[in-house]
Amino acid sequence: MSLINWRRGDLLPSFNSMVENFFDNDNDFEKWWKGAKTIPAVNVVETDKSFDMEVAAPGMKKEDFKVEVKEGMLMISAETKHEEEETKENYTRREFSYSSFNRSFRLPENVKADNIVANYKDGILKLTMPKKVASKPEETVKKIAIS
Repeated sequence: MSLINWRRGDLLPSFNSMVENFFDNDNDFEKWWKGAKTIPAVNVVETDKSFDMEVAAPGMKKEDFKVEVKEGMLMISAETKHEEEETKENYTRREFSYSSFNRSFRLPENVKADNIVANYKDGILKLTMPKKVASKPEETVKKIAIS
């Protein structure tokens, strides 16, 4: 094949088609990118006394999390940063990674927001949200005068 044919793209795909293939929906890059934006899985179990939530967030430390309650919303976020640098005689290797997520949940009205307890162990952030004790309405008897 001549050099002229190679320049026309007979041997190599054109730049435009390479870019299109790179960002194609079936491309491995897109699958990786979607995976990089994942949000941790959450399980919620209701018991008689509480709502128990488990957030799957392996590889983090409890210091990475921020848990807040504001205006009836439970907000959970986490952020990790890792940097590593190695310098030898003739090269420097520097690696870094960063990940974060945010999740928000509307709390049921019967949750005692001031008594929520959080614990992180073995890659699971556990939150226990105690329920308010339901009070029975007072039965008052009021006599009504008849005129």
